[in-house]
Amino acid sequence: MAAPHRRGCSGLAWVCFLVGALWETRAEPIRYSVPEELDKGSFVGNIAKDLELEPRELAERGVRIVSRGRTQLFALNPQSGSLITAGRIDREELCDRAAKCVANLEILLEEKVKIWGVEVEIIDVNDNTPSFEAEEREIKVVENESPGTRFPLPEAFDLDVGVNSLLSYQLSPNGPFSLDVQSGPDGIKYPELVLERPLDREEEPMHHLVLTASDGGNPVRSGTARIRVKVMDTNDNAPVFTQPEYHVSVRENIPVGTRLLTVKATDPDEGANGEVTYSFRKMRGKISQLFQLNSLTGDIAIAGDLDYEDSGFYDIDIEAHDGPGLRARSKVLVTVLDINDNAPEVTVTSLTSSIQEVSPPGTVIALFNVHDGDSGENGLVTCSIPDHLPFTLEKTYGNYYRLLTHRTLDREDVSEYNITVIATDQGTPPLSSETHIALHVADINDNPPTFDQASYTAYIPENNPRGASFFSVTAQDPDSGENAQVTYSLAEGTLQGAPLSSYISINSETGVLYALRSFDYEQFRDLQLQVTASDNGDPPLSNNVSLGLFVLDQNDNAPEILYPALPTDGSTGVELAPRSAEPGYLVTKVVAVDRDSGQNAWLSYRLLKASEPGLFVVGVHTGEVRTARALQDRDALKQSLVVAVQDHGQPPLSATVTLTVAVADNIPEVLADLVSIKTPVNPDDSGLTLYLVIAVATVSCVFLAFVIMLLALRLRRWHTSRLLQTSRELAGVSASHFVGVDGVRAFLQTYSHEVSLTADSRKSHLIFPQPNYADTLLSAESCEKSEPLVMPQDLLETKGDCSQVS
Repeated sequence: MAAPHRRGCSGLAWVCFLVGALWETRAEPIRYSVPEELDKGSFVGNIAKDLELEPRELAERGVRIVSRGRTQLFALNPQSGSLITAGRIDREELCDRAAKCVANLEILLEEKVKIWGVEVEIIDVNDNTPSFEAEEREIKVVENESPGTRFPLPEAFDLDVGVNSLLSYQLSPNGPFSLDVQSGPDGIKYPELVLERPLDREEEPMHHLVLTASDGGNPVRSGTARIRVKVMDTNDNAPVFTQPEYHVSVRENIPVGTRLLTVKATDPDEGANGEVTYSFRKMRGKISQLFQLNSLTGDIAIAGDLDYEDSGFYDIDIEAHDGPGLRARSKVLVTVLDINDNAPEVTVTSLTSSIQEVSPPGTVIALFNVHDGDSGENGLVTCSIPDHLPFTLEKTYGNYYRLLTHRTLDREDVSEYNITVIATDQGTPPLSSETHIALHVADINDNPPTFDQASYTAYIPENNPRGASFFSVTAQDPDSGENAQVTYSLAEGTLQGAPLSSYISINSETGVLYALRSFDYEQFRDLQLQVTASDNGDPPLSNNVSLGLFVLDQNDNAPEILYPALPTDGSTGVELAPRSAEPGYLVTKVVAVDRDSGQNAWLSYRLLKASEPGLFVVGVHTGEVRTARALQDRDALKQSLVVAVQDHGQPPLSATVTLTVAVADNIPEVLADLVSIKTPVNPDDSGLTLYLVIAVATVSCVFLAFVIMLLALRLRRWHTSRLLQTSRELAGVSASHFVGVDGVRAFLQTYSHEVSLTADSRKSHLIFPQPNYADTLLSAESCEKSEPLVMPQDLLETKGDCSQVS
């Protein structure tokens, strides 16, 4: 049965009504009685009064009949609040000959979702006249029949029950016969014709009688049958059945044509008087369609499909008669055994199709009824739903069930449910049926947007074009509709005194970030942003994520040469190298930095141009200028070198510096030549070279005074020639030196330029020349801790030992 139409409640109001209503049932049904055959619209009972309602409230509160059945027998009158007949009711058609005929229905009050059972008893009225199966019956009686012999007469059938059913028989005229009425064990009256005196066929061969059947109704109804008694010659034995009653049980699914049983009647007469034939008596309705009798053999077979749900019992009257017409009666009682051939039926009475995801457990989804046409265990039905669903079933009134939520639903987990209600009976094998209930879970804004990462890192090259997009963030919101529409924004902040919004912007719909300025790696290298994602729910929910933006360096700065720098006071900056310098002698070191980073700041050095090719080499990675071979007398006193410094960027950038190297063995020679060296003054060069020369000269003078004092103290013990020889050997080891006074060669300290590069090449620092005693006294101290004052010869020997150690 389809779900009844909801009156007085529609849409969301009906859903809210089902959610909040308390389901109630009535323990005892409401009972009415009404006689059959009333006109349509006849009053049955005041249902409004019994429900404690006013008549106008029936429609307002959604009172309706929800009874299942093939025909609706009753209806509600909303004006009077009465239960009325929906048409003419025929008790005999509805309940056959049952002693009590009750029609059941249910009344639903939709406003409070209450169910009342109603029982209406149909009272029989005397609307059926007793009738005979045949209007005329012939009875043959042998003439030698003894008085007192009984002959069965046709029985009348009355569809009414109780006092309105068949009550009495009358026979007229009687003649030699009388009427006797017998009552069987089932209460049915059987009229019999009794022979009162012997018959004489020659005197009267035929007797005509009238049998009248009357009921006990008011007024009395009666029917008649004509009886013709034909007097026959002797046939003094009637057929006799082997059993007064035959009992048989058969399953309702027995195939058509199957022999059910065989009835047997015997007659000891001979010839035609002993030939027995069989027939049905009182063939009514479906019996003639369901059973078939072989008149010669007495076999009873199935002629139609049996259905336990239509009738579980059949009472068949069998008659056996011989040739002259003597008859005998018997009964065949057929019990139909039920089999589980009907699947349960599920009828949804009330249903809601949508529920909010925050609805509490116990929210009512549907009300439905189950029915099985079978009986016994075959008709016992249980309902179930899949265990994994968050719902539960609750049995209410009769075979009504409620479908409830078992826990709070989450639309983000499951947004649609297709709930399968399975109704299963307890037959063998069990039968089941399924009903599908679709439920939509309505969304609320209970989830904030979520970014796909806990934090983001973005990179942008410096010198980027303004307005270029460099990154995008994405946040997902598992809600739906406006609750899932995400907008993006940047948290307020400042960078170098300016608002962050003047540097970066974000597309509120797509989450794409744009650079509003061109970044410079040398100004700042990174900044931290906070992106906020908000949905459009009510109230809106949001989430934040941090974004680290790193500026990537580009090769936009050429190397900057720190040393040697061109003097700014017009003097000439030179490097000194003795003619006795060995190959690999460190002349000077070119120091350069690059404000870029990474490989853009990796520098390499090369000798671009030299006045004496092959005399000097430059360290590719260190920038150290060293002699490639021993200096010769033919080499010019002044050497000019051009050193190029190049980074490893793409494309590479470079810078050049010109070096002047003075080659001499004595100071006057150097000084004379230095006067001739003119170095153009570049106002852009720093005074670093001037400071270096002053420092070198100061240190050299101090060291020269120390050497002169040492030589004076040892003068007595050394020969002049040996002293001169020693001086020449010391001069050959020194890194850069001047010629001393009075022909004594004093060596100057060797100086080295050390450059320390930090991660930021602009912060590199230069260590000015320090005395290098690797080849002089400090070398001796580091080896053997010799006495501070030694003769030159000892000093040479000590030097030699150290050389071996190193």
